[in-house]
Amino acid sequence: MIISYHGVECVKVQFGDKVLVFNPISKDSKFGATRFGADIAFISLNHPDMNGAENVAYGERKPFVVTGPGDYEIKGIFAEGLIGGESAYGGEKLSNTIYLVTLERIKICFLGALNTVNLPASVQEVAEEVDILFVPIGGNGVLDSTDAYKVAVSLEPKIIIPIHFGEVGDKNALKTFFKESGAENERTEEKLTLKKKDLEGKEGDIVVLKIV
Repeated sequence: MIISYHGVECVKVQFGDKVLVFNPISKDSKFGATRFGADIAFISLNHPDMNGAENVAYGERKPFVVTGPGDYEIKGIFAEGLIGGESAYGGEKLSNTIYLVTLERIKICFLGALNTVNLPASVQEVAEEVDILFVPIGGNGVLDSTDAYKVAVSLEPKIIIPIHFGEVGDKNALKTFFKESGAENERTEEKLTLKKKDLEGKEGDIVVLKIV
């Protein structure tokens, strides 16, 4: 599995010949639109910064688009969308969807534009034993760094990957997030490549991905 970060909340996950994308950036966003092909696009929030599914139709890849809660089986991939409360991102209240996807026996939880520390019990139950957690930390309508870390540790993931920071939120969000965690060294990667066995012994390790 290869994970890369493309700004705002856009995350690309590639495994074998399949490509997933979470919250691709649309051409109507002030941020640079997402430009690669994907097989499945998961949209957490109906906002131009996160709903650019049309931009991940590229070449032979025409994505199946998931836009809300429900159980999905797409091209042999099982996913679940969960109600993640209202987000205030963009200055208006919009419904946010949390996604759980299992690939290569690795359980991914994508919190999207989450704006509350009070996760529904249904989310807490199914998000147990998360391997990789994507959490927004920049404020500006989503969790700020302090609340983001509280939510992250409550789910006890093996790896935490912060998203939604820098140009899209609090400029100091990443620094504050690490301060909350007590981590001494910030590990920054161009991309994260891993297999299930690479997760052994990890407990809440924070990995920061550079925007590509």
